[in-house]
Amino acid sequence: MNGSKFTNLGVNLFKRCPSNPILTTFDLHYPANAIFNAAAAQVGGETVLLSRVEDLRGISHFNVCRSKNGVSGWATDPQPTLMPDRQGHPEENWGIEDPRVTWLEELGVWAVVYTAYSRRGPQVSLATTTDFRAYERMGSVLPPEDKNAALFPRRFKGDWLILHRPVSSGQDPAIWLSSSPDLKHWSEHTVLMETRRGAWWDAVRIGPCPPPLETRQGWLICYHGVRSTAAGAIYRLGLALLDLDDPWKVIRRSEDWVMGPQEPYERVGDVGNVVFSCGWILDEEMDALRLYYGAADTCMCLATARLSDVLDYLLACPE
Repeated sequence: MNGSKFTNLGVNLFKRCPSNPILTTFDLHYPANAIFNAAAAQVGGETVLLSRVEDLRGISHFNVCRSKNGVSGWATDPQPTLMPDRQGHPEENWGIEDPRVTWLEELGVWAVVYTAYSRRGPQVSLATTTDFRAYERMGSVLPPEDKNAALFPRRFKGDWLILHRPVSSGQDPAIWLSSSPDLKHWSEHTVLMETRRGAWWDAVRIGPCPPPLETRQGWLICYHGVRSTAAGAIYRLGLALLDLDDPWKVIRRSEDWVMGPQEPYERVGDVGNVVFSCGWILDEEMDALRLYYGAADTCMCLATARLSDVLDYLLACPE
């Protein structure tokens, strides 16, 4: 590292909201086991979280939560917003999980990329919406085993790009980049980032978190990394920066994690020692980045950072 004041300060970039958790099952209008891993979007004057809700059977669906300030006063849909379609889409038989949403200006829609789960394994599915009320399913777009997918908001050389995390026998789960002319048929599958074996915090597997965020310095990427310990797995968050015109090129990658489980609500839950994000929102005027994350696979939380600080930190990381 180059000795910048941001060196080794990654864990101080994001400040937890004092009112965490911001959403629990007590905010829902029907019984559920957990609410977590929500996609995030700014729609007019509202923050919209498309949250994963696990019901009392263990099957997940989505519920939309809306807030004027993105912190409190959440209004949740009275009934599940999007349920698994077992008849029309048998790949969703065991539930739909961990959505990411990206505004596609060219098409005038929000693209919802999520994990469809069944006995065939997890696979990537896609739907579109204009209002987070009605959804048009495109079905499975990447076969099992694959998950953690997130779309770029615009085309590159005529193609859409998607980050995802396929798994193949004998290989560490890594982050891949693929392209498509139509959001349905994907090719040119390329490994973008790999795990760092040994004692590293991201030694076992890594995967994309929120959709890539376009900045002047490059595409900002948040990803999760997993380390196995004698007490079990620990899920933490790291950052990377991709070239603005050539996203296949990783410019910077944080050596340290920038968020890890430390609070009781992150340490204890259905799956302890987990922070996992599927959505963030940037307020450019305020230089404020809001990171929404699931804690211990049980509740929804919020952390904030200055985008300028995040980029300064990353640019001080190794090339």
